[in-house]
Amino acid sequence: MRSPLLVAPFLVVTFAALLTGCASAHRGPGLQVVAAESSWGSVAAQLGGAHATVTSIVESPAVDPHSYEPTASDARKLAVADVVVVNGIGYDRWASQLLAANPSSGRVVVDAGKVLGLGDGANPHQWYSPASVRRMVAAITAAYRQADPKNARYFAKLRRAFETHGFARYDTLRSRIRSRYAGTPVGYSESIFEPLGRSLGLDLLTPPGFARSVAEGTEVNIADQTSVERQIADHRIAVWVFNSQNVTPEVGQLTALARRSGIPVVTVTETLTPEGTTFQAWQSRQLAQLASALRHATRRER
Repeated sequence: MRSPLLVAPFLVVTFAALLTGCASAHRGPGLQVVAAESSWGSVAAQLGGAHATVTSIVESPAVDPHSYEPTASDARKLAVADVVVVNGIGYDRWASQLLAANPSSGRVVVDAGKVLGLGDGANPHQWYSPASVRRMVAAITAAYRQADPKNARYFAKLRRAFETHGFARYDTLRSRIRSRYAGTPVGYSESIFEPLGRSLGLDLLTPPGFARSVAEGTEVNIADQTSVERQIADHRIAVWVFNSQNVTPEVGQLTALARRSGIPVVTVTETLTPEGTTFQAWQSRQLAQLASALRHATRRER
């Protein structure tokens, strides 16, 4: 989470004007749902099915969500939405600012921070927490029932299917990694990996201050930097995990050092990769890469 982003004044000034004639011109079927980020947007789309048209604003893997600057088009999408899903926790302030600029009693907002009881200063990357994802699935489904009560049973059916069949490989991979590699020492470039790493039972050795500084775009403490370098050089960690959408000079140097030292490197991203994939396919692919790296590092049999 970098420095708070302020919405450009022209977006607020022209907000109401953007709505004129736009609310019905481009409406798709069912509820109009807008997610600030594709991570939650993919979940929302699968939970909405044929009774929701879901649009994600930040979805390109080439975009750093921390520094995203909203457009007038983004403002219009949020303004006409029936349901909006934002991350909160200081991650997408621009979305909350745009919503506040045009309050609507008929719009249902699902804010991950509020759902999870987390405020500014907490780790915002909660789509990497399996427990948080489950709670968001319930919250999004509840929002759909509120916005479209006549299709409540349909949304409940999709939720059951998503949590069983949709999450099947995701759950299997997590269970397998935890059972085989719990306690394995791992290093990571920033706090995005912490929720998942903890849920897998891995021993996260990176100083929390280092991971937090990289995530927030603040100056890295020299002692923390040196500690991470030694962990890599001395092979105290089995695997190095880094966020390819936030590669600071320090992270670039450490990742290169890990590769030179023969430590397997696993890449994670903040947005769905490749663009257009599903949440569970994205997460499962990354989990499979992590499992492969851990297997290689520990020389354990499948």
